[in-house]
Amino acid sequence: MAMDGYRGFLGLLVSALLVGFLSVIFTLVWVLHYREGLGWDGTALEFNWHPVLVVTGFVFIQGIAIIVYRLPWTWKCSKFLMKSIHAGLNTVAAVLAIISLVAVFDFHNARNIPNMYSLHSWIGLIAVILYMLQLLLGFFIFLLPWAPLSLRALVMPIHVYSGLLIFGTVIATALTGVTEKLIFALKDPAYHSFPPEGVFTNTLGLLILLFGALIFWIVTRPQWKRPNEPNSILLQPKGGTTEGLEGSMAINVGNVDKSDSELNNEGSARKRNFTLDEAGQRSTM
Repeated sequence: MAMDGYRGFLGLLVSALLVGFLSVIFTLVWVLHYREGLGWDGTALEFNWHPVLVVTGFVFIQGIAIIVYRLPWTWKCSKFLMKSIHAGLNTVAAVLAIISLVAVFDFHNARNIPNMYSLHSWIGLIAVILYMLQLLLGFFIFLLPWAPLSLRALVMPIHVYSGLLIFGTVIATALTGVTEKLIFALKDPAYHSFPPEGVFTNTLGLLILLFGALIFWIVTRPQWKRPNEPNSILLQPKGGTTEGLEGSMAINVGNVDKSDSELNNEGSARKRNFTLDEAGQRSTM
């Protein structure tokens, strides 16, 4: 099935991938060139894993997981396969986010720095908790076949909205974290004097913001939504609508249609045989 505005979609997709990849590269250059590298020894080198893992997993990989249903080359793949890829990417992002939290808490505890006092830390922890809940609920309700279809239809709009809300919160967390780190780390020359590290890292922040904007635009265009699977009927909450939902729930009714067709054909054949038999009896009377 052809996608409306395919060239526009492809251009935005390539742009998003390029900007997201550049964000990861800029983060690595920042910590390796300006912040002395990476390590796992309770020093600032361990803390440096925090921005690297957040940008790589919580920003870039999560962004790809959000738009994976929109890729037209996957529309011929089974819905279960795409759900598994979506869940797998989000799981990788969650693991990297948890490791990034361990790195920053280890660093703070080793240096006797207070934890959880800044707005950045509050927003970040809330984002991680909501992300884990989102991942678990998505796994048990949408990936496993246990949940009733009516429950899936009811939860789907919430799942879609909360996913975008969490992603936007993660972008805000990353931007506040970058700013906070520069304010604390840049003393001589100070941050306000436009040192090279400050300018470079501000550029990283703009790349993260642009990546988030591109992902939001791609995922909110209705013409780029994955089409409904053939031989399916849509479930929706009473009084609700499935318009714009990413991956609406569908029930395959091919077997049901086939069974009904067979019954109808059998019934019609019996009626025809009965009519012919009746006509034959009349003709011999």
